[in-house]
Amino acid sequence: MKLDILAIGAHPDDVELGCGATIAKEVAKGKSIGILDLTKGELGTRGTAQTRDTEAKTAAEILGVAVRENLGFADGFFSNDKVHQIEIIKIIRKYQPEIVLCNAVDDRHIDHGKGSKLASDACFLSGLVKIETRNENGELQKPWRPKQVYHYMQWKNIEPDFVVDISDFIDVKMQSVLAYKTQFYDANSKEPETPISSKNFTDSIIYRARDLGRLTGVEYAEGFTVERYVAVNSLFDLK
Repeated sequence: MKLDILAIGAHPDDVELGCGATIAKEVAKGKSIGILDLTKGELGTRGTAQTRDTEAKTAAEILGVAVRENLGFADGFFSNDKVHQIEIIKIIRKYQPEIVLCNAVDDRHIDHGKGSKLASDACFLSGLVKIETRNENGELQKPWRPKQVYHYMQWKNIEPDFVVDISDFIDVKMQSVLAYKTQFYDANSKEPETPISSKNFTDSIIYRARDLGRLTGVEYAEGFTVERYVAVNSLFDLK
């Protein structure tokens, strides 16, 4: 299966929070999209790796993605080294995405910036002919390098290089986020409070998207940063 877009997150729920609406919009346009979670989020204060896995499957169904995989790296302790890079390279070569979306380049959680660089480095290395990898059947994989790597926004208000109009898909995004019932605001929950379990955090997903929309003349938007300049065919392509 070849994918148009592969969205990578250090934890289940990273992708939904950062670019869930963009994914839903591209799925609606007929694009084939997959999600790759690097860890099971097992160090999360609320819920368990098992509940997170169930929630991730529900969120994937809501977004309509074609596939979701989890590499099972150690939450909080994975490294940007050859062992971890090779596992991501295998996935990139398996699905041959044109675009990869990955974690914010800098963020509150140490896994986000680390996962961002790990995914980006793997995208580059995946194109090198002399790096040999094999698929599940032991067959040699062909080199593949995505055309673009974009980074979504997370906790920090990083200034985006471009935004995507998600006005018609903000509701789908919120449904996918709130599929993680153990993680986010629940007035009846007896779990410990965390930075992302407050109502303020859930509300911030909406007001950030609304503010990015305000700044660009649409209702809601999601922001991304780039690794190299983006180009358009015409000035009229810009909104």
